[in-house]
Amino acid sequence: MAKRVAKVVKMELPGGEAKPGPKLASAGVVMPKFCTEFNAKTADRKGEVVPVIITAYEDKTFSMEIKTSPVTGLLLKAAGIAKGSSNAKTTKVGKVTKEQIKKIAEYKMPDLNANDIEAAIKIIEGSARNMGIDIVD
Repeated sequence: MAKRVAKVVKMELPGGEAKPGPKLASAGVVMPKFCTEFNAKTADRKGEVVPVIITAYEDKTFSMEIKTSPVTGLLLKAAGIAKGSSNAKTTKVGKVTKEQIKKIAEYKMPDLNANDIEAAIKIIEGSARNMGIDIVD
């Protein structure tokens, strides 16, 4: 018999450093078990924001799906800046190369709504332009 889902929670946690908190408690999962499992799976991604989808079941068990890091964080890291531009059309805050864009697109491919790498690159380039980051060769 299939388990009954109690709640599905989407969260963004620091890689390898999840701590128990009210959002986890509201999901009804056993927090120490979740934190231990999450931190073990994301230990190689310390310093990154890691999106996770937690499905909590009525019997207090859970499953989690770890996603790739958000595009904005990856672009900020690649450009070496703290935040994007407040007015992307007039103020440019950084530069990334086409090679960096391609690497980000390849990394994000499983989570993007794109059929091929070229479409994924266009999505990443659009995000970069909206953040005020120039794309150079």
